[in-house]
Amino acid sequence: MILDIGLPLALAFIMFSLGLGLHFADFGRVLRLPKPALTGIVAQLVLLPLVAYALIAAWGFAGGMAFGIMLLAFSPGGVTSNMLTKLAGGTVALSITLTAVVSLLSVLTLPVLVAWAAVHFMREAAPEISVVKVGVAMFLITALPVFLGLLIRRYAARFASAIERGCEIVALILFVLIVAAAIASNWALLTESFARLGPFLIVLNLVLLAVGIGLARLMGIAGRDGLAIAVEMGVQNATVGITIANIVGASTGLSEFAVPSAVYGICMYLVNIPALLVLRRVFAAGG
Repeated sequence: MILDIGLPLALAFIMFSLGLGLHFADFGRVLRLPKPALTGIVAQLVLLPLVAYALIAAWGFAGGMAFGIMLLAFSPGGVTSNMLTKLAGGTVALSITLTAVVSLLSVLTLPVLVAWAAVHFMREAAPEISVVKVGVAMFLITALPVFLGLLIRRYAARFASAIERGCEIVALILFVLIVAAAIASNWALLTESFARLGPFLIVLNLVLLAVGIGLARLMGIAGRDGLAIAVEMGVQNATVGITIANIVGASTGLSEFAVPSAVYGICMYLVNIPALLVLRRVFAAGG
């Protein structure tokens, strides 16, 4: 019950808090700074799933586990990537723009990709997936809350500024409480899966960070912008992955498809925080 109702509501609130921190001008940054913005968008929507797919094949994952990993790869960055970009010394404004744009585009891309991945990895065992149902769910729990936050920021800026910090704190507390409850109620399943999934997700995280840095360098995007792109590549929204997995799995509690996202929700902090602190020093030294 807590995952079926609480997690989507928490995710919607998290996305609402993201919207409160946005301005419509943030979306215009895609046109004003096309190279870093478009590089980051294409990297997340195209390159990231391809890297995940290649590593899944190399690692030998198949069936529901492979499908669950791809669900995570299809998920946008989320508010966490913005916070980690700030920690790493990257361009927070670019990170926020990428998170917002990719989150909105995911309403269209994620349902189609999820339906494809289910059939590709699970064959006849694939659950029946309604692209429309997943798309509507994505709209209601991601795009709509972001848009509402944007509207409040646009037409009631003082009110938005007054509640923004409080909403961020409430969103974080809600997320931690719900995920902690989910972990506690599915402890045996997660500990059983951690030994197999943990090393893979750590490698995936590190590879994505490296690919993000390499792509930025290749495109001539260095410094803080390049670091922001790398973070957006390396940090996925585990909450979206779990939520969509439970919708697709149509189960109460933690769906088997949600396990990779749940394990990743733990691993990403263990990997990203030390890695980004190192990258911050490297970028500060080398530019």
